[in-house]
Amino acid sequence: MGLRVRAALAAGLLLAARATVASGADRFHDANELVRTGDYPRAIAAYGELARSGSESATLYWNWAQAASARGALGESLWALLRARELDPGDRAVERDVDRLRQALNLDKAEIAPEPLAVASRFARRFRLDLVALGLLVVSLLAHAAARLGIAPRAGLRVAWTALALALAAAAVPLLGSFARPTAAVVRRGAPLVDAASPSASPTGTLREGEVVPVLETSGDWLRVEDNAGARGWAHAGDVRRLDEAPQPPPQG
Repeated sequence: MGLRVRAALAAGLLLAARATVASGADRFHDANELVRTGDYPRAIAAYGELARSGSESATLYWNWAQAASARGALGESLWALLRARELDPGDRAVERDVDRLRQALNLDKAEIAPEPLAVASRFARRFRLDLVALGLLVVSLLAHAAARLGIAPRAGLRVAWTALALALAAAAVPLLGSFARPTAAVVRRGAPLVDAASPSASPTGTLREGEVVPVLETSGDWLRVEDNAGARGWAHAGDVRRLDEAPQPPPQG
């Protein structure tokens, strides 16, 4: 009886997972149909719900970017493309669209890449350097073991030390990338920069639409950021969206 119960539970979970996948695919298709009919606000809302439910993918964000661009929301479109690049750093089509939008928003390359270490992080993810380092470490250990057993000791030691050096070099890239500060993209034109995390705070300036800014700290629906000119202040999460995580529910206030 216990085996039957476990089998039934496993089958139920499998069916539920398949239903969730099917549901996500159907919702994605429906959102794309909304784009084709020109209902961009509802399409964007549908893409947002999918992303928040865990159905993130570079394709979803690429379509989101097209809908936002057609609506005239170039900052949101650039954010969606940058989020797609985070999920698939090797997608050249996304990279080309990022550069096209950057130019349309009249932004310098430095204004969408304020964290050089983030480039190292994307490079490491693109080429799976964590797995490369692990594989080289295994090779080094095997070569050391072979040398100790007297199997080509000199050549074995050379291979072992070379593989270890390469493993350390490969591991250093994602390690460096992990020190990059989180960043966020400005999705609204004229987004205000204020002096406190409060709706009643005094404005100290504005952020450029599409600009990517480091996130220094968070407080509720507010992010403390630093713009390309070095000005620091608080921005509302509805105006500035993080690139290192899925979008959150629309902030209140």
